[in-house]
Amino acid sequence: MLRKLQKVVVRDSGKISLLVSLALFGCTTAPLVPTAEIIPTVSVVKATMEDLAQETEITAEFQPSQEIDLHAKVAGYLKAIYVDVGDLVQKGQLIAELEIPETLEELVHSKAMEKKSELDVTRAESEVKGAESSLKLRELTYQRLAAVAKSKPNLIAQMEIDSAQARFQEGESQLASAQAALAAIRQQVVVASIGTARVQTMMGYQKLYAPFSGQITKRSADPGVMVQAGTASQSQAIPVVRLSQVDHLKLVLPVPESIVPRVKVNTPVEIRVEVLKRVFQGKVSRITGRLETSTRTMDTEVDVPNPGLVLKPGMFAYVRVATEQRNNVVAVPVQAVSIVDGKASILVVNSNHIVESRAVELGLETPEKLEIRSGVRDGELLIIGAGNQIKAGAHVLPKAAK
Repeated sequence: MLRKLQKVVVRDSGKISLLVSLALFGCTTAPLVPTAEIIPTVSVVKATMEDLAQETEITAEFQPSQEIDLHAKVAGYLKAIYVDVGDLVQKGQLIAELEIPETLEELVHSKAMEKKSELDVTRAESEVKGAESSLKLRELTYQRLAAVAKSKPNLIAQMEIDSAQARFQEGESQLASAQAALAAIRQQVVVASIGTARVQTMMGYQKLYAPFSGQITKRSADPGVMVQAGTASQSQAIPVVRLSQVDHLKLVLPVPESIVPRVKVNTPVEIRVEVLKRVFQGKVSRITGRLETSTRTMDTEVDVPNPGLVLKPGMFAYVRVATEQRNNVVAVPVQAVSIVDGKASILVVNSNHIVESRAVELGLETPEKLEIRSGVRDGELLIIGAGNQIKAGAHVLPKAAK
């Protein structure tokens, strides 16, 4: 083409400009064709109606619902023990027996005294009956003499009448004395019977029974050992066994002062036991209502049923306490909310797949979700993970986030 151009230039120099222009046009490429618009794909999630709860996690240790050291009421030698560590016992089950020889002697003596008092009562009753008979005879004698003296004066000497009257009055005194003696002896019978009952009660303490159903978690004595009474000093009194109620356990939570006003009886809790890889649900059962000054915490108890005995006293648990609850509110993932200069906003994909930036009012916050009080409705699509790449007004292709 250049050769042709050169020849043309030689022949007619007046047409150089036009030919150069045509040559250059012939050497250029075809004109650019506009390409189709590329629509970006964005990950979206739906705003949903949920129940949200703000939680605080506290570490606690399982404890038996009840636990006691079972002591003997009276001192004696351990005759037999029927349980060992790990045994499950029922309420009222016989745990151990003591042997107290002097108690049997006391019982024999007390019964003998009671029998003697009963015989004394029989004797005193006889004396009362004799005094009553004597009094009756003296009364009749006096009444007859008095009647004759009245009907036939001067027939009977006055001295004889006075003597009969004196014997009658003496008989009254003797009867009163016999009755008083009988009452005193009857009281002796009551005292003797009380003594017998006391000894029998003490003998009943020779047998130790389980006050509630549970598990033997410690055994401190063997047959033949001398067991001191539980009322003795702690240095002398040794418990026979330790009994723990394990079908129900409890957690004592040291609730921080900051959330104390929001923790109440029946507040729901979630109990996570790492060693068992299990989660249990529960509620606050009791609160002390008083903060410990040294730790600024309030002890809060949670009862945990343990029917299969899978939980063991001493196990650690992580307890989540719901300190604030919101039910049936619009909730969105934390990743969907952007906060700049204290103002929260969300990118929403509308029905035309156009991005809208909306200011929102936040409510309750959990580790994964945020409550939206205004700005977003249930079911709307929200962009997550786009950062600053997507702007309001952009046309996008929404794709459900995994």
